[in-house]
Amino acid sequence: MNCRWKISFFIAIFLPLGTLPARAQTGSTTTATPAYTPSGSSSATSPPALGPQNPYIGSVPGKLVPGVLPLSLQDAIDRGLKQNLGLLLSNEDVRSARGERWTQLSKLLPNLTTQTSVDASQIDLATLGITSVHIAIPGFPGFPSVAGPFSYFDSRGYLTQKLFDWKSINQTRSAIKGLEASKHTYEDARDLVVLAVGYTYLQGIADAARIDTAAAQVKTAQALYDQASDQVSAGTSPAIDALRAKVELQTRQQQLIQAKNDFAIQKLTIARVIGLAPGQEFDLTDTSPYKTLEAIPVEEALRRAYSSRSDFQAALSDVRSAEYSRKAAFGGYYPTLDFSADYGAAGNHPSTSSHGVFDVRGTLTIPIFQGGSVHGDVLKADAQLEQSRQRLENLRGQIDADVRTALFNLQSSAEQVIVAQSNIELAEETLTQSRDRFAAGVTDTVEVVQSQETVATAHEQYISSLYAYNYAKISLARALGQAEEGVKEFFKGK
Repeated sequence: MNCRWKISFFIAIFLPLGTLPARAQTGSTTTATPAYTPSGSSSATSPPALGPQNPYIGSVPGKLVPGVLPLSLQDAIDRGLKQNLGLLLSNEDVRSARGERWTQLSKLLPNLTTQTSVDASQIDLATLGITSVHIAIPGFPGFPSVAGPFSYFDSRGYLTQKLFDWKSINQTRSAIKGLEASKHTYEDARDLVVLAVGYTYLQGIADAARIDTAAAQVKTAQALYDQASDQVSAGTSPAIDALRAKVELQTRQQQLIQAKNDFAIQKLTIARVIGLAPGQEFDLTDTSPYKTLEAIPVEEALRRAYSSRSDFQAALSDVRSAEYSRKAAFGGYYPTLDFSADYGAAGNHPSTSSHGVFDVRGTLTIPIFQGGSVHGDVLKADAQLEQSRQRLENLRGQIDADVRTALFNLQSSAEQVIVAQSNIELAEETLTQSRDRFAAGVTDTVEVVQSQETVATAHEQYISSLYAYNYAKISLARALGQAEEGVKEFFKGK
């Protein structure tokens, strides 16, 4: 299972570097897209996943389908794009960013409200500092100490509008760019889902192939054991030949049991990634034949990656959002101009006499000294902008590395498949000759067992290299930012 170690290590390193935190809203808040990391392979020797569960290896399960569900690679991807938890969470980030944009935009749009009040009051004038004054005038009782009871009503519509607020203008622009970044991050999440589903599905195909190979090796070992037992019974071979063949048979039986267990666990992993209902029975309908892929020049691949990678576009939008946030911070130094107006009716009581009332006001606010708060906002905005630029440049270099790595892996694994195919033919020919030599009494079972080991190794290398080649195709599609289209193109007709 050495290949699975290598592939798991490759995925754990490759995928986190291909993601980028994208700003879901303005200010200092950023929403990071979690990176996909496999939960460990189905092999019992593979290390378990560490840390909290990654959303890209989880899902929201769908409904149970009666019977056995046939599942192709494209079917699995389609289901993953609907049910995968990482993608669902990314979609909610887009909604959150859209809400933030409306929150900031509302500061620049007119605000219209209405308010109606009816009041009945009686006031003790002494609480207002007015005391009774007694004047010695015949027939004049003096000023009262209590006013009321009296009533009044007021019903108006209120309009407020910012005529100029440089800070709010740029906060709105930042939120718009933040929404763009979230949308690009969502598209990048779709590529990550394709990569996650492709990894688990192709690993499932490889595990199924290992079952077939192990079963064939059990049959070969059984035939050798039967042959050795017959020769021991005939007295033409020593008993140790039969014992050696028996050990080889039981070893192959153990490998078959382990291969079946690996495949069953891998199917559980596939079901979790694509959101199948718990207990859903399904069969993998696609196989993994070798189909060459035309090489892409590095320069062309890089050009396509920089123009298509959604995480790169998200990083660009993130930088623009940070630039607007910095302008918004500087806006704290600038004057603001507001307009407000209200109009309505007021009187003693709605049913009695009333008359129209209104108020129109323009307010110019000029900041003079704010205790350094604006300077602090500018410093934070500068830091966030510089971080965004650094993340962008890091991603630019990472995309270059991703593309070159995918091309290297594609070329290397293609060559390994060709060599592995030749090794199988040679190993099987060697096994045939060894069995003929053993049947003729020229050699013992040591040579035959060694030949069987060589055949088993050759088949394992072929399965591993074929899996690596097909996964390299998906990795290249992801590196180019065209995972969904790439899978349909690279695995056409499977």
